[in-house]
Parts: sequence; C-alpha cells; structure tokens
Amino acid sequence: MARLSATRIEPTVEALSIAKHELKLRTVVQFVRVHHSSSDWRTVLYFTTDMPVAPSVHNSHKYTNGDVGVLPFSYTLSPLPTLLRDGAESSMAKYYVIPSTPTTPYPTLPIDFPNLAMYLQTAVEDSRRAATDGSGGMRKLAQFIDSCYPGDTDTAVFDGEVPKGGVTRLLKRVMMGRPKVRSRGNEEIYDLVTPFVADEWG
Repeated sequence: MARLSATRIEPTVEALSIAKHELKLRTVVQFVRVHHSSSDWRTVLYFTTDMPVAPSVHNSHKYTNGDVGVLPFSYTLSPLPTLLRDGAESSMAKYYVIPSTPTTPYPTLPIDFPNLAMYLQTAVEDSRRAATDGSGGMRKLAQFIDSCYPGDTDTAVFDGEVPKGGVTRLLKRVMMGRPKVRSRGNEEIYDLVTPFVADEWG
C-alpha cells in the first residue's frame, strides 16, 4: 500500500457537488474470523466521508464523542454492511472506529495510498500509547491486533518512508472489494472480498 503512490481514495462527483465543507475520511477497521472453528482472522477496512450530525438527531452526541465502538453517523444514511450488524465486538467479528485526535485528525480527501498507510500506522501507534496510559477505548485497536494475530512479533518501526510493523500486522490480511466480472458462460459473478497482501504490494 505504501508504494502505490498512483492509487488514491477520493470522493465521488456527487459528494463533491453537494459538499459545503472540506471532505474528511472516516475509517472503520474490522477483524473477521474466517470460520467459527478457525483461529484465522482477516482485516476489513471501511471508508466513508465524515458527515456533520444535526443537533436534532437523537443522541447526536454519541457520534461526536470519540467512541471507538460507535459507527460514524454516515452509516445511518444507508443499509449497514452485513459484517457490521453484530455490533462492535462478537466471537466472529470486532471493529474499531478510528477517532480524530490532536495528533491524528481525520485525513482530508483525496488521499493517496502512501499517506493512507501512514495514517493507519499513526492510528496503531496512538492505540499502543493508549494501552500504556489507560486512555479508555483507544487501546482496543492494539488489543484486537494482538489477539487476532498473536504470531506476528514485528514492532512498529519506519524504514525510510515505508511504514512497517504495526500497520503491516493490520494490513497483511486486508480484504478489498472486487468489481463484477463476467464468466465464460456470460453469468455475472460477484466476489464480496478479495485478499490484499501488503507484503506483496508494499
């Protein structure tokens, strides 16, 4: 990911046409067990734009208080992805909503993959610091990584401009979306996710 400088995440034309503010990226990191009897986990990344919450929204404060277990307000505006419907933490899946902090604000769109990798690296480092200073729920990302991938012993370090360690553990089993393709029988096949291996691509 850190070497895919030509690849970036950007808002849709529709979003740009109606936006009256600078568009920020919201990121949800989910860890999904591949099977109930398996100890293997995969990482799923969800991206949306940050949406302002109207004061009239019921319990609007829960979307702005930095709770890492509450999905962004934008997720209330469309059907919830299936894998997120069991809540923030279950036996088969658990997710972490990256909060905005003074050191790690929401990224501005568009964002290229190297900068996205750096953002994820910083989020992991923030979580590791929170694990030692008792900063509430922010420690959960580090805890999820350590519990889902206990065999990975690399540490969070930088090699030049390429982030490794914590973000490698986070991304090495990432699942990315795949578009529809047509088979020889002219039938549409849709794969929900396809593996993205950070070690192969950067």
